[in-house]
Amino acid sequence: MVRHGGTTTVRPVPKPVGVTFASLQGALGPAAALDVARQAEGLGYSSFWTAEVTGPEAFTMLGGVAGAAPSLALGTGVLALQLRTPPLLAMAAATLQSLAPDRDVYLGIGISSPVVAGRWHGAGYGDRPLAQVREFVTLLRACLSGERVDFEGDFYKISRFQLGVRMGDRRPKIVIGALNEGMLKLSGEVADGVLLNYLPATHVPWSVEQVRKGGDATIYGYVHVGVCERGDGIELARRDLFSYAVVDAYAANFTRAGYGDAVAAVRERHAARDREGALAAVSDAMVDGIDVMGDAQHVAATVDAYRDNGVEVPIIFPLPWGSDRQAVIQQTLEAAAPR
Repeated sequence: MVRHGGTTTVRPVPKPVGVTFASLQGALGPAAALDVARQAEGLGYSSFWTAEVTGPEAFTMLGGVAGAAPSLALGTGVLALQLRTPPLLAMAAATLQSLAPDRDVYLGIGISSPVVAGRWHGAGYGDRPLAQVREFVTLLRACLSGERVDFEGDFYKISRFQLGVRMGDRRPKIVIGALNEGMLKLSGEVADGVLLNYLPATHVPWSVEQVRKGGDATIYGYVHVGVCERGDGIELARRDLFSYAVVDAYAANFTRAGYGDAVAAVRERHAARDREGALAAVSDAMVDGIDVMGDAQHVAATVDAYRDNGVEVPIIFPLPWGSDRQAVIQQTLEAAAPR
């Protein structure tokens, strides 16, 4: 708000935009997260998110970011729920919230995949994802309440657990990573938010419609963008999308978003052990709709498109593709910054 003589001018508050380190972990390493967080904070971003697969552990990373960028909310996007029990995850999130009492903590979880949860981490994946997520969130929320918890379900049995971490007025918000109809609806029903990922802006309205069948969870969305030359990133984009198109849940999502022919061709070539053919089958339309490359104006317009289609909080997923990764990241953050 600015006063001019007897009049008052009200400046609009920038709409929230987050940034994730998920796309940068392998390229830059954990220490770079602090620099990215400081850059984002200086540009007016509202939150910093990190993923967890086989690289950095999420809460260690967020603890470092909490000290480096004191104004940013902190989020996981997402954690494979099979790798921590609900009480342990409640302990981790409560510890972070207690250390950052004036900031939001977003506890993003997901059912992950048989490769990540099973092959890489040796945890059971299960064959009832919706039931397991529902039970996990129910128990997690009970643990975060601070009350004594006795719980017996199909997946978890807990006796006399009581969280021993004091928090202020804020509590971690539970966010579910969701792709397909059942999980989107469940997220709307039981979670505080839903995190969309690997979908074009044009597919957001359908996804939001499914969430709203369950409830009013906040819609977060990873927006994959890079201020870079398309030629520098096209093959990396094909490799990226191929790795998800061979996972059943992502394949269904891509198909529903309009890329069915490309997905079928990718999976056919992959089944035939023709990796080069599978990569080549990732269509230009699929690349341009999901891993968006171009100049600053194009990146800014892409972020707007996701918001216009229903994403309430875009989370920038910088594509570090080009000869000067640091410059690409900086220019991408600047182009996508809150306005």
